[in-house]
Amino acid sequence: MASGDIEQGQEKAAICGQCHGKNGISIVPIYPNLAGQKEQYLVLSLQAYRSGERVNMAMTPHARKLSDEDIADLAAYYAAMDPAGGGLKQTD
Repeated sequence: MASGDIEQGQEKAAICGQCHGKNGISIVPIYPNLAGQKEQYLVLSLQAYRSGERVNMAMTPHARKLSDEDIADLAAYYAAMDPAGGGLKQTD
């Protein structure tokens, strides 16, 4: 599986941040934190919402609009984030 583009994912994540938090850490307990999640998990989850295999009143309509590239980019972005909420992880 090709990895997505983190910078593109960051641009595409604006709507995601409304529920999942600007830094991938939700301020509403019912919405999961996305920061630091495994990239493959995020890809599979978004694909399942898009296909209807997994249904959620909030997620399904958004996921249905995503292309494979959008999903890869969003997954790469959130996987690269610090799960403590500090934004993107620092790389050496």
